[in-house]
Amino acid sequence: MSTVLHAHPESGPELGVTGPAKKKRVLSEAGMRGRWWRFTAILLITAVVLVPIAVTIILALTPAPNSTATGLTFENITRVFSTTLAGTWLQNSLITTLATVIVSVAVAAPAGYVLSRGRSKAVSGYSLLLFVMQSLPIITSIVPLFILFAGMGLVDNLMGLTIIYVGSTMTVATWMMAAYFDSIPISLEEASWIDGCSVFGSFRKVVLRNSLPGILSTAIFSFLLAWNDYLVAIVFLRSTEIFTLPVGVQSFFQQNQTDWSGVMALAVIMMLPPIIVFATLNRYFSVGGIGGSLAGR
Repeated sequence: MSTVLHAHPESGPELGVTGPAKKKRVLSEAGMRGRWWRFTAILLITAVVLVPIAVTIILALTPAPNSTATGLTFENITRVFSTTLAGTWLQNSLITTLATVIVSVAVAAPAGYVLSRGRSKAVSGYSLLLFVMQSLPIITSIVPLFILFAGMGLVDNLMGLTIIYVGSTMTVATWMMAAYFDSIPISLEEASWIDGCSVFGSFRKVVLRNSLPGILSTAIFSFLLAWNDYLVAIVFLRSTEIFTLPVGVQSFFQQNQTDWSGVMALAVIMMLPPIIVFATLNRYFSVGGIGGSLAGR
């Protein structure tokens, strides 16, 4: 007489889980672990980036060694504005930066449109020239530019500094605008041509109106390059009242001592405009309107 043994349907570690379901659950658990690893890595990278900024802010708000204040205070920031030319340096930085942004965007937008829509040998050659110029670091042209600008009276002059900033940002700004114009369907312009618009009219009324994220990205790139520059400014600026903020920081470094409280206070002042710009313009970075423009066509 033989005995047949049957496995209980609920026995074993896998209670009623079939092969495909088990595989799906394993993959899901692996995906969750992967997401947690990515989250941890991003958290660590963010901490590494933000810790120096937090330390700078705390040191700027900490009273100086010879101060009688206690706790966190704005004493260092007010002292920097009252005892140095920090207000003038801030004004000089804003003037050169805003001029650079306006000129760069105004010139890069039509130039990028030509690169995006043009298909001639001249346009291809111009594009190649921009690429070559973009690959050259600014340090290679500082000495020739200094000699040229000295003969034109543009050394120790904010206008000369602005011209260099515009030239430095122009190649990348043009490429950025051309790349964004490539994402705008040419059918939008063709529809405006049928309605009677000229090429310039369609560029102004159709292309630019759908290019706000690209324009803002180019403007922010130009803003950061001009605002944070130190190398060009230290070479071309001589007078203290012409300094920009990055150059003005060096005045706190003396031969035998360094005013670290003043350095940190001025560093916080330098951080505020980029933060304000990003916080203000962040909500305008949306590209969803381009696809809706094609509805019904």
